[in-house]
Amino acid sequence: MATLTIEEAQANLPEIIERLVPGEEILIVRDNALVARLIAEKQDGRQPRRPGSAQGKLVIHTEDDEHLKDFEDYMP
Repeated sequence: MATLTIEEAQANLPEIIERLVPGEEILIVRDNALVARLIAEKQDGRQPRRPGSAQGKLVIHTEDDEHLKDFEDYMP
């Protein structure tokens, strides 16, 4: 666990964040008093969803309106 002064953290924040390992913690102090903790989050290994990425994966073989009769009381 590293300790930095608030001045060091302000001057080098982008580089500090870039070097952080998930779960690593850095203490930020002012006048030898703890003022903040910087903790690297674990990265999600999944790729972000893309619109249309599931296109063509769902196949409806027949139209089935029979099941809708159970919901007639709730439909306008």
